[in-house]
Amino acid sequence: MLAQSTERTQSPEAPAPLSELEIEAIELFINFLKLIGLPKSVGEIYGLLFVSPQPLAMDDLMQRLRISLGAASQGLRLLRSFGAVKVIYVPGDRRDHYLADLDLSNFATVFIKEELRPRMDRALERMKRMEDLSEGLSAADRKATHARIERLKHWLEKGQTMLPWIMKFLVR
Repeated sequence: MLAQSTERTQSPEAPAPLSELEIEAIELFINFLKLIGLPKSVGEIYGLLFVSPQPLAMDDLMQRLRISLGAASQGLRLLRSFGAVKVIYVPGDRRDHYLADLDLSNFATVFIKEELRPRMDRALERMKRMEDLSEGLSAADRKATHARIERLKHWLEKGQTMLPWIMKFLVR
């Protein structure tokens, strides 16, 4: 019979059910991050880490949240790229453990720079292409289309003028 290593052996017991506090935090972050287009699993991971008093390993997150290795890996990679989670060393355990960075301004700042601003730039490029493509329309249709595109541009430009202000507000 082979000896079992306790380091990576998972308990045959079911993972502890999520507490009401954990469920509330998870739902809060799922709903918030869904607004900005991030997957549900990212909200689940960050929500659990946010209320966890101890750093959690990826397999702990997978068991507690009942998510796949792919969802956990992708979610943690994304959260790390935004600066929302940190990798923590836990003595005696070779696994990486994760801890939520509670300074959400870092997360918001990186998201704006890396995701929102480029999306807004791409939207402006698409609107320019829409204008160019509308040149083949009849005069009346072209006029109506240009009016609609101008409304979109107006809102997008308002958003772009607010980004620097939002960034100043987020950075302490």
